[in-house]
Amino acid sequence: MKSKLIPLPNYLEYPEEEMKQRTSSFAEEAERRRTVRNFSSRPVAKEVLTDCIRAAATAPNGANMQPWHFVVVTNPDIKKQVRAAAEAEEREFYEKRAPQEWLDALAPLGTDSNKPFLEDAPALIVIFAQSYGVLPDGRKVKNYYVAESVGIATGILITAIHQAGLASLTHTPSPMRFLNQILNRPAHEKPFLILVVGYPAPDARVPDIKKKDLQQIVTWV
Repeated sequence: MKSKLIPLPNYLEYPEEEMKQRTSSFAEEAERRRTVRNFSSRPVAKEVLTDCIRAAATAPNGANMQPWHFVVVTNPDIKKQVRAAAEAEEREFYEKRAPQEWLDALAPLGTDSNKPFLEDAPALIVIFAQSYGVLPDGRKVKNYYVAESVGIATGILITAIHQAGLASLTHTPSPMRFLNQILNRPAHEKPFLILVVGYPAPDARVPDIKKKDLQQIVTWV
């Protein structure tokens, strides 16, 4: 069925000088963002998290299938279950599965199998990628470019959380199928990552690392 096309809504064009100011300010704001592993237990308003997810849901995606589902975990008992299952997988990773090269790459970050932030932070947003959708009549429809679509949505979500004045951490224990069981999600949803969200702890510390220079990552032709 051919889609109905409508005039482009809500587009705003800015004068060039304002455009430069806006992009410069946004880049500077984005450069302040740091991944945090030390979180305060201070609660975050539900409305703030809702609006961040609302922003993420605007992400471009394959055939507008919107192949994502977000589970917001604030219940302490469920966070405890997630932590226990994640740490079990992480111990297996650090002690048995990870090649030395990978462990060497992680060493400057100071990470290990202990993940207290999964309980300390007030919210975990678990992002699931859907391999197919289900219509109201029960029929299945294939989703396209699932990983790309969910990755873009996750990037917008992380940026929205930073814009709100919060900190976040992407956590990807492998495998993550335990999340389907704990959070009662169907088999066609694959855990994409756990986004830990909250205020940084007053004594939060981060690795002394730098991003690559633009000259290293951009080519103009």
